[in-house]
Amino acid sequence: MAHIIVVGNEKGGAGKSTVTMHIATALARSGHVVGGVDLDLRQQTFGRYCINRKNFLTEQELDLPSPAFFSLPEIDQSSIPEGENIYDHRLSAAISKMEQRCDFILIDCPGSHTRLSQVAHSLSDTLITPLNDSFIDFDLLAKIDSDGEKILGPSVYSEMVWNARQLRAQAGLPPIDWLVLRNRMGAQQMVNKQKMERAIDKLSKRIGFRVAPGFNERVIFRELFPRGLTLLDLKDIGVKQLNISNISARQELRDLVKSLNLPNVTIEF
Repeated sequence: MAHIIVVGNEKGGAGKSTVTMHIATALARSGHVVGGVDLDLRQQTFGRYCINRKNFLTEQELDLPSPAFFSLPEIDQSSIPEGENIYDHRLSAAISKMEQRCDFILIDCPGSHTRLSQVAHSLSDTLITPLNDSFIDFDLLAKIDSDGEKILGPSVYSEMVWNARQLRAQAGLPPIDWLVLRNRMGAQQMVNKQKMERAIDKLSKRIGFRVAPGFNERVIFRELFPRGLTLLDLKDIGVKQLNISNISARQELRDLVKSLNLPNVTIEF
């Protein structure tokens, strides 16, 4: 069975697609067969990332390890039993196709609550939630008092993950390994940053997730997207000397993949 990694957060701009593409490419470069699907049917950022990569590699006559992108297949509505959701069947069909050939499946979820996202969370073996270093983003996980110190209770996204965990338990499946990434952090030791660290640490113990290192804010990610490239591809396209920022970003990716504790994964970069 393929190991399913879901990257989810019900808020846009947290870096989900960047995280998804870099993890998928890192696994492909480590010798694994990787498939990916984008459940943001409107924006399709991860999908565009994969298409950009395929086009660029074709143009440059390069052969680099890459995830295989799968679209949700079309299904005849008349073949669906009455009362069942067609999107459930489209996602199941895509997963079944990927499981036949992939070691890992990456699912990039939209920045909003959808039926597809809800189902994907219940399928996840590993759930990754990128979170901007802001109490605006933290509010999706938990309600907190005005001082940013006392957690008042779980919020909408945490409740959705709880429901997904319940569904997996009822089906006799292993529990979800949930990781929250502190993403796009600044370098300064600001008061807000310290409060966020304390709040996330408290919440991780309360609702059961692990805290993993994410990516700092870097221009390089925006520059790589049009070519579908990742930090791991720079030397392959002729960048002979990486600058300090790029080296640091590669180390962040290495730390992230290591923290996932994925089965049979040896870091090769």
